[in-house]
Amino acid sequence: MPAMCRTGSWTATPVRSDGPQDAALRRPSPGGIEEISKAACPRENPQAAHPTPWLAYGALASSMALVGSYVGLSKLLVAVFPVFLLAWLRFGIAAVAMAHWVRRTPGEAPLSPHDRRLLFWESFLGNFGFSVCMLYGVAWTSAVSAGVVMAAIPAAVALLSWWWLGERIAGRVAGAIGCAALGIGLMAWARAPAAPGATASDGWALAGHALLLGAVFCEASYVVIGKRLTGTVSPRRISALINLWGLALVTPFGLWQAMRFDFSSVAPGHWGLLVFYSLAASMVTVWLWMKGLAQVPAPKAGVFTVWLPISAAAVGVLVLGERFGPWHGVALVLALAGLLLATWPSRSEG
Repeated sequence: MPAMCRTGSWTATPVRSDGPQDAALRRPSPGGIEEISKAACPRENPQAAHPTPWLAYGALASSMALVGSYVGLSKLLVAVFPVFLLAWLRFGIAAVAMAHWVRRTPGEAPLSPHDRRLLFWESFLGNFGFSVCMLYGVAWTSAVSAGVVMAAIPAAVALLSWWWLGERIAGRVAGAIGCAALGIGLMAWARAPAAPGATASDGWALAGHALLLGAVFCEASYVVIGKRLTGTVSPRRISALINLWGLALVTPFGLWQAMRFDFSSVAPGHWGLLVFYSLAASMVTVWLWMKGLAQVPAPKAGVFTVWLPISAAAVGVLVLGERFGPWHGVALVLALAGLLLATWPSRSEG
């Protein structure tokens, strides 16, 4: 999720293993030097001086499309693996792949007790809580529902930032919160039926939407907590450390379900999908997002999160065979509108 990584206040946080994000790579303001050069030099064409970074845009879009795809495809995995066992295997595979990210880089300060506490809560909410809520939520609803609900993360970040940090909610962000609430409510009312043949009752579907909303606020809590970090730890190391905490937290539950699970019943294709899910959530999306942010300011990069609900809905309809009715379309449009309201950069942000 968790990879995601995100928008406005959402991108201005450390990287998460279910969703990529980083604010360390912001473009510096030229300040007074630019004003002096204007008087001394002829005015340049801004398009020629700063060509459009299409490769960076592609990396950002690919990162978010991957997040949406693994959120959608996780429905196939929860049909095979119990949720806690799936989370345990995912964190374990990622821990092996990310082992070289754990070490401190030269010149990096050691973790303070304050940073250690924050990293624990980020993992508890952003890895453990997010993964469990998201996986159960997807299992009881649909990939389309997950995409619509996940689009509310920027709005949830704004709400928690207002509640915990006293940050002001601008009028545009308030509109985004309203759009997100309407989209989620409409999706829950429409019940977004899963693939043909599914037998989930209305009660389970409503519980699934509640869990998806819980996953949104787990992720938003992670983001807000991340604002309190000192910023002295590299994003890759943060991602590796909170993945290790997630592995430690889920291990007792994962071992309990592993002892009752028949691993020989898992098809090779599902093992491959598990590896894809683990690496995409923990590493690939992080790398792509950081590559994009190296050339694109964080506020503008947030716009590319529109690919998360779009790709999740596409996986649900095209891969999983979920029905997509008119009300689902309206809910998705509302979700996208809310996401763009919350993430589109203002003039002052470029």
